[in-house]
Amino acid sequence: MNGGLSGGIEAANAKRSGEMTLVGHLTDLRRRILFTLAALIVGVAAGLACAQSLIAWMKSVPPADQLAWNIFSPGDAVRLYLNVGFISGVVISLPFSMYQLWLFLKPGLAEEERRVSFMFIPAALLLFVAGLAFGYFVVFRMALLFTSAVAHRLELTETYGIMQYFSFLFNITIPIALMFELPVVVLFLTKLRILKPRMLRRFRRYAYMALVIVAGVITPPDAVSMLLVYAPMIVLYEGSVLLSSRMEAKSLPSE
Repeated sequence: MNGGLSGGIEAANAKRSGEMTLVGHLTDLRRRILFTLAALIVGVAAGLACAQSLIAWMKSVPPADQLAWNIFSPGDAVRLYLNVGFISGVVISLPFSMYQLWLFLKPGLAEEERRVSFMFIPAALLLFVAGLAFGYFVVFRMALLFTSAVAHRLELTETYGIMQYFSFLFNITIPIALMFELPVVVLFLTKLRILKPRMLRRFRRYAYMALVIVAGVITPPDAVSMLLVYAPMIVLYEGSVLLSSRMEAKSLPSE
């Protein structure tokens, strides 16, 4: 009788402890979300303050310096200003947001997992910035120069709307910046023994097909832009396979 009562009390205490743990996790999640939103608001405010200078700089560098930027509706200028400010704010607040995500996941990670995951945060930020730079200075410029060459060959006058120009820009640069995170994700999962290089090789053909679909969705409806985005994706995937293989090879002797 006493044993049954004691067991019931222990079960109730364990249940209550689990509920408190769940409440604690939800409270921590709420706090991290609020911190992230606050950082985003501060970042967007800073982005809006810098938006005019950033737009002026983008207008002054090739190939945009050879184009006339036009607006086709009264709200285009305001939308451009807000879009540039918001995207700049997201980039500015990204380091703090990733740190908040790591703090939320930290209690559920082992010591080795904490060290590994925290180590990859700077690499993820650097690769994101590198992806933005590559998308803007290489892929976007090549795509715009190609379309301009075709327009001149067909003796067409280039009259671009400002929102169409930046839509073309964002559709190329942002997905490429996100795809540059692939090596970090693959290395992180390999380090945690979740992903194996042989899995990446086995599903290579399916990955290539998925990348074709992604490239077709995020780029304007022309083959050149799609190829300009698809080629770096293939390089990133194969580079991720190589890095994963090297990390696995280094981990085996230590084990």
